[in-house]
Amino acid sequence: MNEIREKLKLLPENPGVYVMLNADGNVIYVGKARVLKNRVRQYFHSSPKQEKVAAMVANIADFYYIITASEIDALSLENTLIKKYKPKYNILLKDDKTYPYIKVTVGEKYPSFSMTRKLKKGSRYFGPYMGGVRVKDVLEIVNMAFGVRICTTPIGDKPKKPCLNYHIHRCAAPCAHLISPEEYGERVRAALRFLGGEDGNVEQLLRERMQAFAEAEEFESALDCRNKLEMLSKISLKRITSLNQSVDADVIAYVSNNLYAAVNVLIVRGGIMQGASTFAVENASSDGEALTSFAVQYYSRHPVPGELIVQEAFESALVEEYFRDKGGKAVEITVPKQGIRRRLLDMAEKNAAEYLEKSIDKIRHKEDMTVNACRRLQELLGLSRYPRRMECYDISNISGVDKVGSMVVFIDGEADRQSYRRFRIRTVEGANDFASLQEVLSRRLSKLGTEEEERFPKPDLVIIDGGKGQLSAVKEIFDRMGISGIALISLAKREEEVFTLHSRESILLDKRDYCLHMLQRIRDEAHRFAITFFRNIHSKQSLTSLLTEIPGVGKIKRKALIGAFGSIDRMMHADRAEIAAVPGIGDTLAAVIKQYFEDNL
Repeated sequence: MNEIREKLKLLPENPGVYVMLNADGNVIYVGKARVLKNRVRQYFHSSPKQEKVAAMVANIADFYYIITASEIDALSLENTLIKKYKPKYNILLKDDKTYPYIKVTVGEKYPSFSMTRKLKKGSRYFGPYMGGVRVKDVLEIVNMAFGVRICTTPIGDKPKKPCLNYHIHRCAAPCAHLISPEEYGERVRAALRFLGGEDGNVEQLLRERMQAFAEAEEFESALDCRNKLEMLSKISLKRITSLNQSVDADVIAYVSNNLYAAVNVLIVRGGIMQGASTFAVENASSDGEALTSFAVQYYSRHPVPGELIVQEAFESALVEEYFRDKGGKAVEITVPKQGIRRRLLDMAEKNAAEYLEKSIDKIRHKEDMTVNACRRLQELLGLSRYPRRMECYDISNISGVDKVGSMVVFIDGEADRQSYRRFRIRTVEGANDFASLQEVLSRRLSKLGTEEEERFPKPDLVIIDGGKGQLSAVKEIFDRMGISGIALISLAKREEEVFTLHSRESILLDKRDYCLHMLQRIRDEAHRFAITFFRNIHSKQSLTSLLTEIPGVGKIKRKALIGAFGSIDRMMHADRAEIAAVPGIGDTLAAVIKQYFEDNL
């Protein structure tokens, strides 16, 4: 503590980011400050603190800081470091759901409309779609009403053969050069207006088609039109009559009980209430800082709307400047006192408060299953360090064919899927799990002490799926490479025995122990990840072998089909039109391929 006091005296008055460390050297909190000297010192004053802040301060063993040119740069760096270190006491959007959007490739000569969950620059996006509105239905309405393409087929100088959608009057076949860019552009603009909230004559068009299908006794198609009309009605019922149809806004409300907190985001697009997302968050900073941190993290994954409707605590000027400088987006931030925007904010606050009240027990249970289970594991196994980063390894193969290994990572007892890795076994002949594990661990541990350790940090605990034999095989690699400071255990499936390097006897944990449940989760996740990788490889290789037997399917066409379908199962269940839509295939060869699958599988 004396060392911290001395460091506090040397803090500068510049803006920047401060990083708090615990006794193990792990980052437990990252914060930004307009004046580092004032902000960091506040944590160590004897004034009363919120329970979560007090718990964080009690765990601080050291800190460091990084000076930045401005508070905006500090906010950007804070977000980067939070993503990198995933500190225990920062807001982390682990349960952030990725809702679907409609993507329009407006930069192309003939833009396509498709569903996506990943947003990239260069296209226009509509959504997110939630609250019972299915993207597939919206796309089909756009396709049916405006005749724009909903495929991703590349369109070049050479015309292609029109697909089924052209023949059933759902696409103008720009890929076959059957429509001019100008005429197609008119269709795209009409579709964009519809997606932006203008209903136009879509409802009338659907009713006319439903009637025509019914008269032709095509009752399935008529029923499909009726379902689309019901969905249109569902969308229109969500329109907020007091808001202009051009309003795109997110309403953000934060509610805290000084220990846990919740954030609710109401989403309004084109004056229509799309739905809402609620997040349980843990945080060791003020409400304003928490909201600001949330906004920066949230909008690194979602498109920024034209307006944010927020509470008074929100650091509005800072966030506006951040989006303008870092994202190139002008955002209007409103703190409403009355009117429809105030009522929307009240609704968001009510949603957040209700979620928090109902989720307290769930949040506490989650903490028992994760962080507290890690602490207990350290105690039960006598680990020298808290096992914050745990890595688990598994091997999968059938009779030594297509051998693969998996590495899954848990941080503070929770899966960190971005850090998962897969390995193709390169040097082992036959079904030798021990040798395969040794190859995988050698490749993984070789990253330590190199530039790549930034992406592959040193784990606190390595878990092997297996028993004594697997543990001994990996221990050989540790010894050979001179690895120290990493605990090593294995978990055997049959009796759920834990084997360590310090005892010949296994450790049997109580079947109800959260600690055992956590080990089972990481072991089962490693097994699932390995099996999935193995099946993908095996299925692709099997599909390649199968396609070589079909007349007319050469190397280039095989590659195109494998890229489009990836597995035998997906290709078996594809219809003729989907196969024909693959570049270079066409209707005739698609019929041959479909017939081959029907005759032989």
